[in-house]
Amino acid sequence: MKRVLIVEDEQNIREFEVINLRRLGYDTVEADCGETAIALFDLEPETFDIALLDVSMPGMNGFDLCKLLRERSKTLGIIMLTARSQEEDKITGLGIGADDYITKPFSPAELAARMDSLYRRVEILRQAPSGTSEEITNGKFVLNTRKHTLSRDGVLIELTQVEYMIMELFFTNPDKQIKRSEILTRVWGENFVGEEKVVDVNIRRLRMKIEEVPSDPRHLQTVWGMGYKWNSVE
Repeated sequence: MKRVLIVEDEQNIREFEVINLRRLGYDTVEADCGETAIALFDLEPETFDIALLDVSMPGMNGFDLCKLLRERSKTLGIIMLTARSQEEDKITGLGIGADDYITKPFSPAELAARMDSLYRRVEILRQAPSGTSEEITNGKFVLNTRKHTLSRDGVLIELTQVEYMIMELFFTNPDKQIKRSEILTRVWGENFVGEEKVVDVNIRRLRMKIEEVPSDPRHLQTVWGMGYKWNSVE
């Protein structure tokens, strides 16, 4: 069964999330603070598919909790809940390892679309094919499509599930200009209802991990007015 960790200190909002997610077939585990959430996650870390985290909580906030959960799991789907006025929260959350964000107030339909889209991505990455490891080599980089890893000069680069899917798209389309809208559809799904800026934030995060000079990228290059491309020259 699909399992989600819901972390929200406001009881009425938490109950709203629980009711709607159970209708969608999710097994829900509730926490009213970050400290409780970590304790619950550590009891059965492999059983959780998605964590739904409120940003503004007393004690450990959603950002700190997101960091701790991401350290524990690279495949866990993480969605941050932010207030409409907190634009920077969206960028911050994506920058520290969240996969998506939902702006309050939100409808049951939006919650369902975001959760199901993320769950599909989680399942794709967890269902690695059996057999011999398949690798795509591009210069000093090696993308392992069975283990879902990326390395440079033999050194592993830690990626979130979204980052891996973006890199897989680039490695299977080297030197091809790819529109933001295409990246959004291929990685986040056709039913994604968020903004295209989520692509830009993840590209910036990837550049910090991959490029020697992130402000002057040699590989993850911007195609102005269109999107991005992977430049395979070394």
